[in-house]
Amino acid sequence: MSTLFMPSLCQTNFYVHAKLIPVIGAIYKRHNQCQFRVWAPHRQQVAVEWPAADRPAVALQPSPGGYWTGLVEDVPPGSLYQFRLDQQVSRPDPASRYQPLGVHGPSQVVDPSQYDWGDGEWSGLPLHRYVLYELHVGSFTAAGHFDAILPRLPVLKALGITALELMPVAQFPGQRNWGYDGVYPFAVQASYGGPEGLRRLVDGCHQQGLAVVMDVVYNHLGPEGNYTADFGPYLSDRYPNPWGEALNLDGPGSDGVRQYILDNALMWVEEYHIDGLRLDAIHALYDHSALPLLAELQTQVQGWAARRGYPCYLIAESDLNDARMITPAVQGGYGLDAQWSDDLHHSLHSLLTGEAEGYYQDFGDLDQLAKALRQGFVYDGLYSPNRDRRHGNDPRQRSPRQFVVYSQNHDQVGNRRLGDRLSTLVGWEGLKLAAATVILSANLPLLFMGEEYGETAPFLYFVDHGDSELLEAVRQGRQRDYAYFNWLTPPPDPASPETFSRCQLHWETWQQGQGALLWRFYQTLLGLRSQLITATPSPGQPYPRAQITRPGGLIDWQPGPGVLILINVQPQGVSYCPRLDGQWQQQLNSADTEWLGPGDCGPDPLAPGSEVCLRPHCVVVYRRHQEPSPEVPGADRAPET
Repeated sequence: MSTLFMPSLCQTNFYVHAKLIPVIGAIYKRHNQCQFRVWAPHRQQVAVEWPAADRPAVALQPSPGGYWTGLVEDVPPGSLYQFRLDQQVSRPDPASRYQPLGVHGPSQVVDPSQYDWGDGEWSGLPLHRYVLYELHVGSFTAAGHFDAILPRLPVLKALGITALELMPVAQFPGQRNWGYDGVYPFAVQASYGGPEGLRRLVDGCHQQGLAVVMDVVYNHLGPEGNYTADFGPYLSDRYPNPWGEALNLDGPGSDGVRQYILDNALMWVEEYHIDGLRLDAIHALYDHSALPLLAELQTQVQGWAARRGYPCYLIAESDLNDARMITPAVQGGYGLDAQWSDDLHHSLHSLLTGEAEGYYQDFGDLDQLAKALRQGFVYDGLYSPNRDRRHGNDPRQRSPRQFVVYSQNHDQVGNRRLGDRLSTLVGWEGLKLAAATVILSANLPLLFMGEEYGETAPFLYFVDHGDSELLEAVRQGRQRDYAYFNWLTPPPDPASPETFSRCQLHWETWQQGQGALLWRFYQTLLGLRSQLITATPSPGQPYPRAQITRPGGLIDWQPGPGVLILINVQPQGVSYCPRLDGQWQQQLNSADTEWLGPGDCGPDPLAPGSEVCLRPHCVVVYRRHQEPSPEVPGADRAPET
C-alpha cells in the first residue's frame, strides 16, 4: 500500500548531503521512497499511476508555482510510472529520466546513486586545452550505443583529442535521429544505452583524461511524443521557429519553463558529471525578459560546478556573430564561455571548393580567411549580401580561445543534399590545408568524427518518426532548405534505414593506407598545437597577426610567440620573403613527401632574406630557432587497438 508524505520543498534547486539535487521529475531517495514533482499549472488534479503494476494511483498535492509534489513509498528503481491528469489523460513525465519504451510509453524511476563512479581523480580541463571531437552516438559505431565508443577512446586520446562532444542524446522518436527532435530533455536515449550507458561513457572518458561536452536543445522540443501542452504553457506560439513551437521563455507561465531548463542543466552537471554544455541554436531562444535565460543559466551552472569541484563550460551555437554572448555579465554580456564561429569554416570552404551559393555567397575572398583567423568574425558589422543587411559586431575584446572553429561539423556536412564530407569535395592537399588551418589556429578546434582519417561515408539527415504525415512534412521541409542552395534534386529519404546505414563510419580505415597517413598528420598537428600554440591572449589584448602578402596572396599567420605559419590556399605556387629576425626552424610542411606531398619543402632553417616557395594548397610551420624544437608525442606511432 502506498503512503504519501509531504516534505517541505522550495521552488529552486537545493543542496543536500554534499550533492546537488534537481527537484523536478522522479527523484529516488532511499528505501524505495521516491519524490515526484511535476510542473502542471493547467491541471486541477495530478496523480502518479503505475501501468505495469496492480496498485492504486497516488494523488500529488499542489504546491506554489503550479507544481504538484509527493513523496511515495514502495517505488523501487526501475518502476514504471506516468501522470494521470484531471482523471482524463495519462502522460509520461516531462522530466522523465528514462523512457525505455519510447516517447509514447511510461517513464521509469532511475537511481543515480546505484552507479559507482571511478572518476574521483578527475578535476576537469581548462578551456584553452579543449580539442573537441564531435560525434553522433548512433553512427559512430556499427553497434550505435555508448558502450561501443569506449574501446575507441584510447585512439582518440592518442590522436590528441581532449574532449568528446556528443550530439544530443535526449530521448527522440524511434531508433534513428540526429537528436534535435528530442522530446524528453532529461531522458537519455534508450537505444543508445540509457542513463547507465551514458554514465559508463563519461566515466571512461574521465579516466582517459577526456572531458565530455553534451549538446543540449533548449530552443524547441520535437513534435512526436511532445505532451507538454497537456501539463502547462511549456510552449509559445508568439515567435516563429523553423523546428516547431519555441519554448515559452518570457510569456505568462514562463517561470516554470525556465526552471525546467535550469533543472535540466543541473542534471547533466550532477547526475552525469558532464564538463560542458553546447547550447544549440541560441538565436532561436526567444527571450525578451530583463534577466535573459542564458545569463541566468551561466550563473547557475558556474555555481553548481564550483560546488562539485571542477568546471562546466557553456558553449553557444549561434549565427548572430554577437560577441555579447561571450562578454562577461559585468560588461553587459551574457557571460557564456565560448561560442561556435561559422565564419572561418565558410571562408575556408568557399576558397577550397569554389562554392558560392547560399551563405557561401558572402565568402570566397582570401582576406576574409585572414580576418577570421585574426579575430573570429568576418562579419563584424559589415553588410552581408546573403542577408541583405549589416551583420555581427566587433569581437576583438574577446579571447580567441572563446571561439570554436572547424572545417567540418554535423551541420555543415549533414545539411548538404548528399551529406558529402570535405574528403569528397577537395583533393589530398586541400584536406591537409584545412586540417592545419583549423588545428593551428588560436581558437578552440573541433573535429567532426572521421575527418581525421578522411572518412568518405556521408552524414545525411535521418529520422524514424512513426507519424506518416510528419515524415512527409519533414521531407518537404528539407527540400525547401536545399532549394536555398539551388540543390533541386531530392535528397535521400531521411526515413529510410538505408539512409542511416550509409552514415556509419568505416572506422577501420584509420589504420589503412592514406587514411593512416592522414591520421598521423592530424596527430602531428595536434602535437604541434599543444607545444606551439600556447599563448592565450587576454580580452582586450591585440590578436595574433594574420595578414595577406602583397604581391603573392598567401596568409602570413603568427598565432603565438615565436611561431610563423604560412598558408597558401591558392591552386598555384607562391613565393614569399617574410620579414624575420634570427633563424627559424621548419616544424612541418604539408607538401613534404612524408605526407604524400609534391616535395620541395623550402629552406630550413629560414634566415632573414630567405625566400619560401609554397606549393599549391600548402601550409608551412616555422619556429624561432632559439627555442628548442618540440618533440611531438606519439607522432611516429599509432596506438594499439
